[in-house]
Amino acid sequence: MAQHGSVTAAARSLNYAQPSVSHHLARLEAETGATLTQRSGRGIRLTDAGRLLAGRAEEILGRLDAAERELAAHVEQRQERIRLAGFASALATIVPAALSRLAAGHPGIDLLLAEAEPPEAMRMLRAGQVDVALVSRHTQNGTPVGPPAVAEGARTRLILDEQIHLVTRPRHRGAQAASPPGGAQPRGGQPGSGQPGSGQPGGGQPGGGQPGSGQPGSGQPGSGAGPPDLATHAHSPWIAGCEHCRGHLIWLCQHAGFSPKIAFTTDDHVAAQALVAAGLGVTILPGLAINAARHPGIHAQPLPGACRQVLAVTYGQPPDPRAVDHLLDILTLAAAATATATGAGSRPPGGGSGAGAGAA
Repeated sequence: MAQHGSVTAAARSLNYAQPSVSHHLARLEAETGATLTQRSGRGIRLTDAGRLLAGRAEEILGRLDAAERELAAHVEQRQERIRLAGFASALATIVPAALSRLAAGHPGIDLLLAEAEPPEAMRMLRAGQVDVALVSRHTQNGTPVGPPAVAEGARTRLILDEQIHLVTRPRHRGAQAASPPGGAQPRGGQPGSGQPGSGQPGGGQPGGGQPGSGQPGSGQPGSGAGPPDLATHAHSPWIAGCEHCRGHLIWLCQHAGFSPKIAFTTDDHVAAQALVAAGLGVTILPGLAINAARHPGIHAQPLPGACRQVLAVTYGQPPDPRAVDHLLDILTLAAAATATATGAGSRPPGGGSGAGAGAA
């Protein structure tokens, strides 16, 4: 009924007679001691208790399906299949590297991918539609910023801790960006440099020092005056991302003493960079988003203390299926290799599994 909107439609979907479905609903109300439906016009609708129970039922049925697949793979020794949901920049960077390692070391594992932002990925995980969710959360000086999104019962593994960057248009046409592609430094490293510009809409944007002062990919900082100051851009138009990224942007700007004027909103990191390169605003982006597809007309400077953690999340009681354990280990290795190759970030010493950590 929750899926189909009426008892009649639910009965038709199940190939049951309508009185039979009504009888089962009445028995369920008697067993739970809660009113699950109520009259609404000429039909009925779920109460709050009914919606709560329906949501849990979807989750339980999804987990049963997952258990059946795992048991069939064990008994019949079929090819093991893992379903992973993750956000776009992780699927474009960490995941391909992990897939290559997985194919080489564990050819019997089949990995299915779905692109989903963290809230949707967590919903899919709870419903048993995926086995692993790659999510993210923002931190400031190691403290999570924003509301948690990982549900109770979830278990997390820290995969990567990457730098957040201020992304602007270079001050001088043809100037090279001061930081490497993705531009991130390991936590605790020295931030990139660059002299802030005027920050006026349509005016000069912060540059990366003199042309050639820092070649992309070299890891050598430019000759700027220090870390960027967001307050310099208090009057600039801003480009915001998804709901959680936008919330982090607003939080950072408010702590710098102003509320950002958001001129554009896009979840597409390539589009956000193109808008910056066209002189239409400034934005903040994590290292993976820049590494996935870097626009040649941007300048990226690390924001001190501002990071994004990438977390691999599983659900339910341990242990995880063997194939899932393999994937988590390989994702961690692939993330470390990505960080080393591009400077996208680093996993803090001792980082590992945790229970119930938040994500954004």
